Amino acid sequence: MNSPMGELLPPTRLMLTPGPSCIDPRVYRAMSTPIVGHLDPWFLEMMGDVQVLLRQVFQTQNRLTFPISASGSGGIEAAVLNPLEAGDEAIICVNGVFSERMALIAERTPAKIIRVEAPYGKPCDPDDVRRAGKGKKIKILGVTHGESSTSVVTNLDNMRKVADELGALLVVDTVSTLAGMPVDVDKTKIDICFSGSQKALSAPPGMSPITVSARMEEVLRARKSPVQSWYFDLTTTMNYWGKERTYHHTAPISLVFALREALRIVLEEGLPARWERHKENRDALVAGLEAMGLELFVENPKDRQVTVTGIKVPQGIEDAKVRGQLLNEFNIEIAGGFGPIKGKLWRVGLMGYGCQKNNVLIFLAALEKCLLDQGFRLSSGAGVGAAIRSYSDAHAAMAGHK
Repeated sequence: MNSPMGELLPPTRLMLTPGPSCIDPRVYRAMSTPIVGHLDPWFLEMMGDVQVLLRQVFQTQNRLTFPISASGSGGIEAAVLNPLEAGDEAIICVNGVFSERMALIAERTPAKIIRVEAPYGKPCDPDDVRRAGKGKKIKILGVTHGESSTSVVTNLDNMRKVADELGALLVVDTVSTLAGMPVDVDKTKIDICFSGSQKALSAPPGMSPITVSARMEEVLRARKSPVQSWYFDLTTTMNYWGKERTYHHTAPISLVFALREALRIVLEEGLPARWERHKENRDALVAGLEAMGLELFVENPKDRQVTVTGIKVPQGIEDAKVRGQLLNEFNIEIAGGFGPIKGKLWRVGLMGYGCQKNNVLIFLAALEKCLLDQGFRLSSGAGVGAAIRSYSDAHAAMAGHK
């Protein structure tokens, strides 16, 4: 009997969303290599390669560094559930959908959770955190480095200083920033740092790299009660990724292969060069958008995320119509806003393999066409022209430093 379904042939999109990002052909090739068992001696040895590469990308010497078999939301769950138990107090900084998710997960633990909130489009104020923690014994301070729902970035050095003042462990979500913006786990003394494979690492979705400090390992060992989640309990997962390689779950073999190659690509380019590439392309994008008369969602330039750019939807322009035209006419996918800013925001991701000059110029030209079709007034070619000037200025500045 013949199957009624045809061969799976997904469209080839230019993924300029906040995730997933475009994937290097090398990563696809790694993912398509023959599968082996998750306890195969060859695979168990290869897991060590992934850990070595992850330590370099996280910039850490932490023993407990490995990818969780889950999305970035799984990383949030592991990072929050493991240190918190009854009698603890924690502060979670909330300024968007994903930091809100961290708070919601923390509030399912028996710990007392204190939210420090900021309006969408702004980072949380370190002084507000100080005031919230004054006179309390705060166990963890939870922060989202790049709040990709709004495109805001939080200064981690400032939050580390506050955590030290409060005697708290620092837990940081770098799902949308790792390998696209500077993240130095050891220098910043981050106690749990987690990310996602599908963002600036440019691997397929489904893995959440995490690294845990020696100080946090001691906290986990001293727990009085079991972690609420069996699957996300790091004290058992660490045995699979530790020297014992004790069975815990069936790892997503092909995704681990893909992540290994993606990490190799990151380190071949070099972290400083990769960060600079992301910043140069983001700056050109911003120059183009502003030349077109568009406003950015985050007003203060120092608070803007490099890997995700939020654009205010102009008055009289239909959010979904523009995104639909970009997809159907140009094969470009961008994202809209969540919750209270739904319909008011476009989110453009320039991450990893997709963070390229030609993608910036193609997107600006396509967006101009979509806006003109809806009656938005702008000078033809203004966005692309401004982006080209931005690239020229960046290259001239770089040449001047040599």
